Amino acid sequence: MNRLPSIVRQHIAGLRLLLIFTVICGIIYPLVMVGIAQVIFPHQANGSLVSYKGRTVGSSLLCQEFVNSKGQPLAQYFQPRPSFAIVDWELETAKNGQYYVAGTGPNNYGCNPLYSSASNLGPTNPAQIQFVKQRQAQISKFDHVPISKIPADAVTASGSGLDPDISPADAAIQVDRVAAARHITPAQVEALVKQYTTGRTLGFLGEPVVNVLQLNIALDEKYPV
Repeated sequence: MNRLPSIVRQHIAGLRLLLIFTVICGIIYPLVMVGIAQVIFPHQANGSLVSYKGRTVGSSLLCQEFVNSKGQPLAQYFQPRPSFAIVDWELETAKNGQYYVAGTGPNNYGCNPLYSSASNLGPTNPAQIQFVKQRQAQISKFDHVPISKIPADAVTASGSGLDPDISPADAAIQVDRVAAARHITPAQVEALVKQYTTGRTLGFLGEPVVNVLQLNIALDEKYPV
């Protein structure tokens, strides 16, 4: 080995280090972390999956659409934030000058995590302004509420476009519509909303949120349509 040129010895030493750290960082460490996660946090490690009547129906970490076969929102369910899971943003926004609300255009993929994306539009962007106005009109008509009462998160998509939660304010404007569709009182719906509202992390990080999937499952269990 010592008879080899210095540059060759250096390459051999580098290759040895590469192999050692590949085994440590690429095999041993991931296996140890997976093992620890499966023992300590199995639910989270496996995707925070949610089951209903013995069947996996989604993940509490991802939004889910509650629509009919035509893609129209179902009145008996709380609706999530707008999704921006679309295939082609350019195609989605410029059809003969017509802007599509994300979630309604020809390339809409709803809450499909494979197409997670953000619009990257600022608040003064003409397309974003039109999106917001269209969503406000749709929500106002669907929930029978004035536009002034519609919170910002109800008309804007999250950074991932797949937010599973809505704000308590967004849930509040949907209570009457859900109650009427299920023939129960708003107070009964509000009680479930409160039950599935999560406060700030550690008491000061973030904002209170309502998990839409878990809330809708609870509604089906307690007040089936």
